[in-house]
Amino acid sequence: QVQLVESGGGLVQPGGSLRLSCAASGSVFSINTMGWYRQAPNKERELVAAITSGGSTNYADSVKGRFTISRDNAQNTVYLQMDSLKPEDTAVYYCNARSGLSNYWGKGTLVTVSS
Repeated sequence: QVQLVESGGGLVQPGGSLRLSCAASGSVFSINTMGWYRQAPNKERELVAAITSGGSTNYADSVKGRFTISRDNAQNTVYLQMDSLKPEDTAVYYCNARSGLSNYWGKGTLVTVSS
């Protein structure tokens, strides 16, 4: 089992920045890919960014050039640096970890972009 705890959400003005963190515990040795998903009101959950244990990254087109995902394998933590935030980035952001066929989720952290 893997447990994920997110932090760093909050209210930010358009054009501002936030950094999300996700700390993993439990069977962390088995984790391959970690990532961030988001779900806005009345919308489906979507992939924002993902990173493998080797450092390969993947981003949604809507956040390319604005968001950066990084990972500290020694600390079992994944980060999402979000710059140039837009109102449409408002959502609950969920941390995800994949281990073999298992998929683990954090409880989510709310990001609100508004003036």
